Amino acid sequence: MDTPEIEPTTEPPRQHGSRGASDPVLSRLAREEPLTWWNPAVDSARGLAASGVDPALVDDAAARLERFRPWIAATFPETAPARGLIESPLDEAGEWQRVSGIRTGRVLLKRDDILPVSGSIKARGGVHEVLQYAETLAVRHGLLPEPPRPGPDYTVFGAEPFRRLMREHRVVVGSTGNLGLSIGIIAAALELRATVHMSVHAQQWKKDLLRSRGVEVVEHSTDYTEAVAAGRVAAEADESVHFVDDEHSLSLFAGYAVAGARVARQLHDLGVAVDAEHPLYVYLPCGIGGAPGGVAYGLKREFGDAVHCVFVEPTRAPCMLLGVYTGRHDGISVAELGLDTRTVADGLAVGRASGFVGRAVEGLLAGYVTCTDEAMLSQVRSLHGAEGMVVEPSAAAALDALRRVAHEGAGENPMKIPDGATHLAWLTGGGMLPDHVRAGYLA
Repeated sequence: MDTPEIEPTTEPPRQHGSRGASDPVLSRLAREEPLTWWNPAVDSARGLAASGVDPALVDDAAARLERFRPWIAATFPETAPARGLIESPLDEAGEWQRVSGIRTGRVLLKRDDILPVSGSIKARGGVHEVLQYAETLAVRHGLLPEPPRPGPDYTVFGAEPFRRLMREHRVVVGSTGNLGLSIGIIAAALELRATVHMSVHAQQWKKDLLRSRGVEVVEHSTDYTEAVAAGRVAAEADESVHFVDDEHSLSLFAGYAVAGARVARQLHDLGVAVDAEHPLYVYLPCGIGGAPGGVAYGLKREFGDAVHCVFVEPTRAPCMLLGVYTGRHDGISVAELGLDTRTVADGLAVGRASGFVGRAVEGLLAGYVTCTDEAMLSQVRSLHGAEGMVVEPSAAAALDALRRVAHEGAGENPMKIPDGATHLAWLTGGGMLPDHVRAGYLA
């Protein structure tokens, strides 16, 4: 069901009661109504300057991923044709666009559902952080020179001295699923020991897959925030343990942000112009915020005001919209609105957003969309029927947002969309879905 957007105020409200009964946006969030909220504070130049993120970190991440390409190609055969580049294609979605009634502009799909290594966007940040940790260990122990000084081909990470060093160390992460998969898979390939603390929302098949790779899985009966906290505590007392902090990690953020320059090259190769007359609208499913936040930052570096990034969240877990709208960021949880984060979109089942990411991107995002479980599952089926693809409900959230914004943009609203626009739905996961899970989503 299409839902009219909430008109933005001049400044986001800052103080509210526990359920936000007197505020129209918070009232609709509490009632689990799907809505669109356009950010009145978006300003690309000021937003980038105020983000607190050093762009050199993103360039450093890109260089590190380049150094590791020989090892990646040798370790993950699916990346060999691209010589170790972990990247996904941009695909046309003409039939889905037609059946969705979107008559203007062009629709593209960013296929991170088939991103190599772990079949989700989390491979971007997760792989980068683990590789950075492995590289740091190798330099610290004299196995590599300090980058960017020239050193050996990084296939040496497969040699016994490197493997022996890795086996003496461990990475720990808290996850609802996909980040844990990416961390666990890349850590196991390096022979790092790995522990993944998984929340109550994590699906059993993801736990089983990790265990099959030799990863320790610690199950929690609590939500994502508690799983992350448990992982942090478990790692604090041991110097041989590295905690991947999904709430605060600059390494994760930088790994995701590398996608900005890569998408710019892909669009150029497709002949897609991105400028004031041909704006780019990007729809990014959002959980705690690290992956979409990093991608949005990278895209803003490339395109400035010509790109409009929209975060998409479940109606039962709109933590980033809540944090940014109230200005409280990680100081507020959706539980204060009476929401329980129980959603079919397990990767987005987060009650409290990353304060670091919320503050870093609050001036960069054009808007926020919330959608129901029913709408996400409907888009899973719609995409399969139109394009033959099967994605997770979390990824399909981007499609529901795209459809709604495109239709709303044909009328009178703050984001009047020109005919020359390109809409890009970031399909964030689904490539590793077992057959029985796929069948359940399509039923």
